[in-house]
Amino acid sequence: MDWLMGKSKGKPNGKKPAPEEKKLYLEPEYTKSRITDFEFKELVMLPREIDLNEWLASNTTTFFHHINLQYSTISEFCTGESCQTMAVCNTQYYWYDERGKKIKCTAPQYVDFVMSSVQKLVTDEDVFPTKYGKEFPNSFESLVKKICKYLFHVLAHIYSSHFKETLALELHGHLNTLYTHFILFIREFNLVDPKETTIMDDLTEVLCSSSGSSSNGSGNGSSNSAGAQNHVKER
Repeated sequence: MDWLMGKSKGKPNGKKPAPEEKKLYLEPEYTKSRITDFEFKELVMLPREIDLNEWLASNTTTFFHHINLQYSTISEFCTGESCQTMAVCNTQYYWYDERGKKIKCTAPQYVDFVMSSVQKLVTDEDVFPTKYGKEFPNSFESLVKKICKYLFHVLAHIYSSHFKETLALELHGHLNTLYTHFILFIREFNLVDPKETTIMDDLTEVLCSSSGSSSNGSGNGSSNSAGAQNHVKER
């Protein structure tokens, strides 16, 4: 868990922003593509008689595997040359190691840091217990929040830098469905600071509204979308 002692931060890259390109993933013909019309708001809710930590563990592990799989479909296009920084729109993310050292890395390196670290956590019996009677650590919820933040970065990078490839593979319906499910899950349990996700609020508003779930338990819905640009500049 040493990797969680550090933190990944996003901030403007210091260069003069290039004219904002049209976001292909916001085109109506693509946002309407899903692999199911299921009501995810109901799916993410904690079932009766299910322990909260058990529910968080089960869903977090599942999202990790699904997001890892989604990224693997475009990983050959995400290279040190094509993605020299871990960027989403005008925000650049840095990795911090267990000593708190700031690491500027390429997108594939960043994703590898994320996936390798999360893999160690979800397979650690002391952190994600699977045996009956084994208790979750006191820090479990904070660990889940960290994991979800990093997984969000990966999803956002796929949309920002590799949506064309996703379209070519005809996997945009899978990506939209996964993103919608994930966002509603982290909102339901307040797992990621809304400031962290504002960079994708335009997409979130479209996908979650069209799924009939524009409002959420944490009250962090469309009210954040107007501040997305300010968020990028302030960071």
